[in-house]
Amino acid sequence: MTAPTVKQRVIDALEQLPADASFEDVMERIYFLSKVQRGLEQLDRGEVVEHDEVKRRFLK
Repeated sequence: MTAPTVKQRVIDALEQLPADASFEDVMERIYFLSKVQRGLEQLDRGEVVEHDEVKRRFLK
């Protein structure tokens, strides 16, 4: 089974929103899904920063 297309994921997300959702609600949901997908792709490529490294950077 193939992964759902972006279009299908957006349709699924829209169907989960309440009937009175605003355009802003729709855009926020799409933006959120986009950022989650980007993060998962970065994780798959190994583009991550370990927890200890994050702490070290913030303590500077």
